[in-house]
Amino acid sequence: MNLGALKSANFRAYVFGAAFGLLAIWMQRIAMGWLAWEMTGSSSFVGFIAMLLFAPSIMLSPLMGVWVDRMNVKHAVLAVQGCNFLLCGLLWAIVATGMETPFLLALLSLLIGMVMAANHPVRMALTPRLVRREYVGSVVTIVAINFNIARMVGPAVGGVLIATIGVGHTLLVQWLLFVPYLVALSRLSLRPRRQTGSAQEPFFQALAAGVRYVWQTSAVREAMFVAGVLALVARGALEVLPPLADGVFGRGADGLGVLMSVTGIGAIVGGFSQAALPPQVPGRLPLLTRLAIVLGLCLVALLGLVNHWHMALAVAAGMSFVTTVTAISTQTAIQLDLEDDMRGRVMSLWAVIAAGGSALGAGAIGGMAEWLGFQGALVWSGSLAAASVAVYLMWMRLKA
Repeated sequence: MNLGALKSANFRAYVFGAAFGLLAIWMQRIAMGWLAWEMTGSSSFVGFIAMLLFAPSIMLSPLMGVWVDRMNVKHAVLAVQGCNFLLCGLLWAIVATGMETPFLLALLSLLIGMVMAANHPVRMALTPRLVRREYVGSVVTIVAINFNIARMVGPAVGGVLIATIGVGHTLLVQWLLFVPYLVALSRLSLRPRRQTGSAQEPFFQALAAGVRYVWQTSAVREAMFVAGVLALVARGALEVLPPLADGVFGRGADGLGVLMSVTGIGAIVGGFSQAALPPQVPGRLPLLTRLAIVLGLCLVALLGLVNHWHMALAVAAGMSFVTTVTAISTQTAIQLDLEDDMRGRVMSLWAVIAAGGSALGAGAIGGMAEWLGFQGALVWSGSLAAASVAVYLMWMRLKA
């Protein structure tokens, strides 16, 4: 299996610490989504909160990417996670004192989203430098597996805690989970990066260099496209699951936890499936990845058609499997040949596509649900996107 990066004690320490931080992030997401649904009962407001968590990445991540390439990335990640820790503590305090309102929830979602806009390029620039260059592809796979284990465990734990001790105490537990993550980050050592003088470039000239690299590198450009379409529709749908769990099937917070946990299982299976494959060839996006997006989009439409709870769980797990396989493959295609002094800028653009696409998709699906119904929104968005991408792939094949 492609797990060679675990030979590094430095990287193992990061994976251990990140497990706590990622668990906290997933518990936070389910708690905020549930708060939005509990306060308003509105699918569009749930989608709006999800959009606020991810939308800042669209505008801020590229700027943060330039910043990351200019400074000590270890200091950057500690600053970002420190801010996240403070904001999570503030959210807990507001809920614990009964001061929560839709406005305050939206404001804190926006602030946390702004911090996460910096987190994406920082994390993607940090992790490859914890190992030797030949293990970069393995790093992407292991980080994805770690992320998705937390994605499975976090929502289940969050859902159970919300149902048993309340959302306020759940947010307290989530906040404290950041402590071991911050300790682990403070003890990391990084592989030196090359010195090219790019840090002295004018800010927007450096940003333009990252954009040119993406546009002029065909494998990277295609990886960005695949990630973007799937993020917009499939990942966007996975961000607005409270209306499906409670509004469609009447399963409450426990059902939401189960639904998000099965998506985590699908993602973990997808991660280990990628690890079992031979290492990806640099400079080329596999055919399987290009086709997987069509399957993922078709599953979005199918999720809107099913009327049985267990079938919905199976379809959601399949969606998560496909999106994870695609995310790992596209990240690997971008990271393999990327120089360390360019990682922040290029991976920030990937974050715009992936996280920004999720934000726009969540907001759009939530809005569509107000006049088509939640399931109708899934059917129409998944069907139209799948048809469009299938036509594009056939056109590209004929063109070749």
